[in-house]
Amino acid sequence: MGQAKPVLVPDVSQRQIDIAYSFTGAELLLFGAILYPGGRLPNDDKPTDIVVVVKGPTQSILVREKTRIAGIWVNAARLRYRSAPSFYGMVSSRPIDKIVDERTRAIYELGLDSLQLSPASSAPADEQDRFARGLNDLKQRGGLYYQKPDAVEISDGVLYRARVDIPARVPVGRFTAETFLIRDGHVLAVATKEIEIRKSGFERFVARSAQRWSITYGLVAVALSVLLGWAAGYVARRL
Repeated sequence: MGQAKPVLVPDVSQRQIDIAYSFTGAELLLFGAILYPGGRLPNDDKPTDIVVVVKGPTQSILVREKTRIAGIWVNAARLRYRSAPSFYGMVSSRPIDKIVDERTRAIYELGLDSLQLSPASSAPADEQDRFARGLNDLKQRGGLYYQKPDAVEISDGVLYRARVDIPARVPVGRFTAETFLIRDGHVLAVATKEIEIRKSGFERFVARSAQRWSITYGLVAVALSVLLGWAAGYVARRL
């Protein structure tokens, strides 16, 4: 039975994305082939679906809820998540709720409603749901979370391709692109490719300096701030 399962052969257009000062975003092309046992396509009427999920490195995120008191908006309740993905983009050949059931979506984290965000503190279920919706909304408005149905093209039942948008505000780190082959509501094959997003040029120099020589970087930053402040004051007095 193990030999009768199909195999995914995926690839990506870019294994590495460099972020420079003029970076305005990028578009990843994910493509590949489905290898069926014996090279024969299934002879039934069950649809074949492809879902591609691109995730950024996980990070700890503190979500605050604002409330209005005496006409002023102030921070009220808050909830921290230990391991929320910094980026999540999902594209699929059909709407995800028409491909797999809720349980399968939760197992493989297919869709924004199925993300396992891992709250750091115990809170009532309704409060966790409210903060999860708030986090999803914030990330979606920043272009860092999204899902697109009908965005994967499958040709002749064998070849597929999908495009994933990488926004300009994307964080750096190692990303994973997971491709799922699904038939009749069952995940038959999964393949993963890694993508590295890093800073380049002067931005990379500044980021590496802040990490490797943090004390020197801090002193130089303070010195530059004082120098620029003094220069601005001097010019203002002369004018």
